[in-house]
Amino acid sequence: MNAIPVVIYIVDDEADVRKALSRLLRSAGYTTHLFGSAGEFLVSGEARFSAGCIILDLAMPGLNGLELQQHLSTSDCHRPIIFLTGNGDISKSVRAMKAGAVNFLTKPVDDHELLKAVEEALRVDASVRAMWSLRHSAFAKLDTLTRRERQVFEKVVAGRLNKQIAAELGIVEKTIKVHRSRMMRKMNATSVVDLVHLASLAGVNSNIYPKAQA
Repeated sequence: MNAIPVVIYIVDDEADVRKALSRLLRSAGYTTHLFGSAGEFLVSGEARFSAGCIILDLAMPGLNGLELQQHLSTSDCHRPIIFLTGNGDISKSVRAMKAGAVNFLTKPVDDHELLKAVEEALRVDASVRAMWSLRHSAFAKLDTLTRRERQVFEKVVAGRLNKQIAAELGIVEKTIKVHRSRMMRKMNATSVVDLVHLASLAGVNSNIYPKAQA
């Protein structure tokens, strides 16, 4: 399977800035896509289908950088953001960082600082993608369990012994052992520790995990 392409998205209303940043990043071996406005970037929807990060101008006509950041945080696009500003607005930089920006640089941007920021953002992106992949795998495994296997799974994760589970579910311990064996195989788990980790990834104590099969 082909690797997901890594793209650095540059969103800035100044054409000269976009070109200069793109030239620097391409010289360092990165692929760049340029956008003259936040709206243009949103319409493209590109960042949802690639790895990478976003270099985003804070102050732009129309939708500004902070507004775009807020919009992305509520969508399926989780690319890390490096903010650029021409005036170094401290209050806005604090807001941006609290909302998840990985860096906040002042124009004109030092080449070395920008490349360091991009490297950091790509590490963050790789980490986030790895976590989402693990969560997706946990969801998929849970979705293979029958209703009874899901019940056994939840009680094992809660620390119950087979005898206790049998009593709570009103079935014999031998049957619990059969369900537990099948559940462990479907979850690709070899220990309770593995199950607890999968439960944590899937958030089984909340209402976000998939409904079990009948």
